[in-house]
Amino acid sequence: MRLTAKSEYGLLALIDLAAAWENGPVSTRDIAGSRDIPPAFLEQLLATLRREGLVTAVRGARGGFILARDPREISALDIVEALEGPLAPTVCDAQSVCGREGACAAEPVWTRVSAALRSVLSEFDLASLAERQTLFDAALTMTTHEE
Repeated sequence: MRLTAKSEYGLLALIDLAAAWENGPVSTRDIAGSRDIPPAFLEQLLATLRREGLVTAVRGARGGFILARDPREISALDIVEALEGPLAPTVCDAQSVCGREGACAAEPVWTRVSAALRSVLSEFDLASLAERQTLFDAALTMTTHEE
């Protein structure tokens, strides 16, 4: 179980897509610029998210990416698992890599950690995160204009 920059940047990118849900596609250039994500890395993330069915690519002059489903139906867990793979303990996973399945005192620790992480990530949907980000962005814009 490892969370990397893929999860962080992927979540930020999809929050932007959720914020623009009713306005149409968002270009990778716009997302990369607004969230300080390296463009080449963002392209890789969006390609993976497209293969996993979370986003759709739109071609053309006003093309970019859109969410494949309603943002209320996409959780942070969906995004993380699409980019990182299933969240399971690194050693105590379903494949029992160490060969001590059922005979290891540490197994319940890692199982509970994995379950807690999955639970927390499941609580957040893109619609609510996009609402929150929109408020933050508006406050930042007001502060910048006042200075």
